[in-house]
Amino acid sequence: MRGPGDILRVAATRFGDKSALVTATRTLTFSELDELSQRFAAGLAGRGVRPGQPVSLYAQNRWEWIVAYHGALRAGAVVNPVNVMLTAEELAFVLQDCGAAAVCTSAEQAGRVVELTRHLPALHTVVSFGGPVEGALAFDELLASTGPAPEITPVPEEPCTIGYTSGTTGHPKGAVQSHRAVLLNCALTATMHGRTEHDIVVTALPAPHVYGNVAINGTFLAGGTVVLMERFAPADALRLIGEHGATLFEGVPAMYSMLLAAPELDTADLCSLTRCTVGGQTIPTSTIERWQERSGAPLIELWGMTEISGLGTTHALHAPPLPGSIGVSLPGVEIRIADLDDVRRDAPHGEPGELMVRGPIVMLGYHNNPEATARTIEPDGWLHTGDIATMDETGHVFVVDRRKDMIITGGYNVYPAEIERVVAAHPAVALVAVGPVPDDVKGELACAYVVLAQGASVTEEELIAYTAPRLAAYKRPRLVRFVDALPTTSTGKLMRRELIKQFTP
Repeated sequence: MRGPGDILRVAATRFGDKSALVTATRTLTFSELDELSQRFAAGLAGRGVRPGQPVSLYAQNRWEWIVAYHGALRAGAVVNPVNVMLTAEELAFVLQDCGAAAVCTSAEQAGRVVELTRHLPALHTVVSFGGPVEGALAFDELLASTGPAPEITPVPEEPCTIGYTSGTTGHPKGAVQSHRAVLLNCALTATMHGRTEHDIVVTALPAPHVYGNVAINGTFLAGGTVVLMERFAPADALRLIGEHGATLFEGVPAMYSMLLAAPELDTADLCSLTRCTVGGQTIPTSTIERWQERSGAPLIELWGMTEISGLGTTHALHAPPLPGSIGVSLPGVEIRIADLDDVRRDAPHGEPGELMVRGPIVMLGYHNNPEATARTIEPDGWLHTGDIATMDETGHVFVVDRRKDMIITGGYNVYPAEIERVVAAHPAVALVAVGPVPDDVKGELACAYVVLAQGASVTEEELIAYTAPRLAAYKRPRLVRFVDALPTTSTGKLMRRELIKQFTP
């Protein structure tokens, strides 16, 4: 295999009529997925999509998304997976910036995407998943193309996908990932987590996200079955695990908190689970312990980012557990903790510094943005991640927090994740996120936004007092606000920067 576009072709020869993908509307075997992706590739070529041109995918999880992803790669296109939560204005920027020749989307969104084509001359084809939409080509019509599928041999070092970052400062940046990087990430993750053809994986991770992509295609590569949820709902996830005898569930910390708070957990059948994975944000060890006790399966922590095509660190399935650590580097990948004031120096073991990555999974650069690329990748290949972390003597990494989420209160550096770990352990707390609020004296104060567990109650004073023996005085939250829900991204990650906007009176 030379790239992720080869995964279905190889899997179809090995596993044929075995179920590969299960969704609410359709179940497909490896052979069927392979055939459909070939037909989609032929349809794209027939519509004038040439090798090297970007094809954008903008839709919720569905079987058509998976077919389009693999079909576009087989046509030699560069896949641009787009966060479905983007506004029309944000979507227009991404489509224009990458120069998309075609975009695949849902029938519900196709109308506004067609409107965008009037201002994007390079975008000549809109494909609608679902019913027909004026100005868009129906997905089934594209699959009905009678032309031959292109025979494209990917060059491992050339662009495979362009994944856009969240754009927390100005416009998002498109991380260009090579065929080798994406394939290696899927393969190495599958190896570390011990995936086999006997695995059945339930996941609601968004397919456009690198974590979701690795979860799906790493399972396909091993011959396992993916049960793909359109979107996460705790009751549905618990039901699907039992119905399908899932061996693996994959999610972000907020998903596990919601599963543990769900009334359906008491009667859920989780006995088939052999391990689970969690990534995307730091997770309190108390949540890990509670999930492992209820499920009977180890919860494997991992860490990754768009700029490295997926994971960078995780734990090997049979290695001794170390809760709270994101693990060790993937095979063939280098990691280090750089001094915060001098990137050329390593921080001492146990001292916080910036986590940096080097190796074949690192992006080629940001699309059409050499300045941002130069700021992110050092001349010797080390990638800045923006995460503050420590490393112990065995090479295990512990993430402290995102550098940009740090709260400075009275001159002290306070990391929200550290407070969240403590507050989340209180039995009355279902979910918690910590963010800054302005203060005339100390500059910023740490505020904990708390969603209470069903039927539970606790006061602001009680929660702050609960943190006293567990956190230094300057680290404790100074305010607690009780809310019904917390703002999250499409992957379920907490959006700390939205807290003050959403909950300020």
